[in-house]
Amino acid sequence: MSAAAAQRVVITGAGSGLGRAIALAFAAQSARIAVTDRDLDGAADTLKAVEAAGGSGFVQSLDVTREADFAVLAERLALDWGGLDVLVNNAGVATAGTVAESDLAQWQWVLDINLLGCVRGVRALAPLMTAQQSGHIVNVASFAGIANPPALASYNAAKAAVISLSETLRFEMAPHGVGVTVACPSFFKTRLLETSRRHAGDDAPAVPMEGIVGRLMAKASVTADDVARDIVEAVGHNTFMVISHSDARRLYHLKRLSPSLYFKMARKATAGFLRGR
Repeated sequence: MSAAAAQRVVITGAGSGLGRAIALAFAAQSARIAVTDRDLDGAADTLKAVEAAGGSGFVQSLDVTREADFAVLAERLALDWGGLDVLVNNAGVATAGTVAESDLAQWQWVLDINLLGCVRGVRALAPLMTAQQSGHIVNVASFAGIANPPALASYNAAKAAVISLSETLRFEMAPHGVGVTVACPSFFKTRLLETSRRHAGDDAPAVPMEGIVGRLMAKASVTADDVARDIVEAVGHNTFMVISHSDARRLYHLKRLSPSLYFKMARKATAGFLRGR
């Protein structure tokens, strides 16, 4: 692929984890990638890996809770690249706790990042796509937004909202030739839990989720690279929903066909989430 034809891709939260894996998957197609993150050291490491993998691009400081950061990025993309082909709203955080025990600060924190981070990205960057009547938006949700297991209340709700947002965008962007994908991975090894919070008050430290979630992530056979490849393929084929885990795909169809049976099975399987509460 020539430099002129290379896809122009923006990825939020690309300094590590799934964001870095997505960047490398696009780099394998010689894409130009705007590696954005609050962690500039991590973003710089990602860009080095992107260049080694055959891609190119630049690093941009971006906090998804700041509209001003997206405005600066949009201006740079318009001036330097003349547009944008793919926006990947990947940046996200994790939270744990039941509806009753999770304070409002936690809810506001996770919604501001996981949901409104996507909204800010679309509001700032989708106009570049609608102007050229082409492009693709990827929102990274989670299978938690479909399964809704107990004790992950605010995280589930935020990711379910990302799925709903993506469905809405699919309708709204179609007349402009812009595709939409929502990725709903289940458990895979990632650093997401290192910055998770049970409570998000001003003085509350970030704490890792323990127990069942950590064990499920540790033994997962699907990797960040697998999810990233599925996302890149979905962009190429204009596929709306990506569920990389085969067991999660089965549960998704079961829930659609028989919500009551799904609830009975899921309640038994997730009993440990509430044990001792």
